[in-house]
Amino acid sequence: MSQDLISDTLNQILNAKRIGKEQVVVKRASKLLLNVLEIAQKYEYIKDFKKTGKSIEIIIGNINNCGAVKPRFNVTRKTLEKYMKRYLPARDFGILLISTNQGVMTHQDSIEKKTGGCLIAYFY
Repeated sequence: MSQDLISDTLNQILNAKRIGKEQVVVKRASKLLLNVLEIAQKYEYIKDFKKTGKSIEIIIGNINNCGAVKPRFNVTRKTLEKYMKRYLPARDFGILLISTNQGVMTHQDSIEKKTGGCLIAYFY
């Protein structure tokens, strides 16, 4: 386990998906991780998650690939296209998660609200 909770969790989800497991238990939790999981659940990349104490139980959904973005790049609306090409396989396929001063949101929401932020993760 490293210090980056989001990266560890997304790697656990991806490894469990590759070996055929349907559920993952993460031993640590944070508000940022819960926000990331809420957005992933909204887009059906995970089916459900439940926080019990300090652990989170995640049920995996329809996910092809996911990962944390390292280093966490600062993005604006104008530079977002470059990172979409780098991390997503196609233009309208997948999501980038951005931490803004208005909370964690997808790249589509960030473009609509005309705000930038810090790139956290990607799902497709």
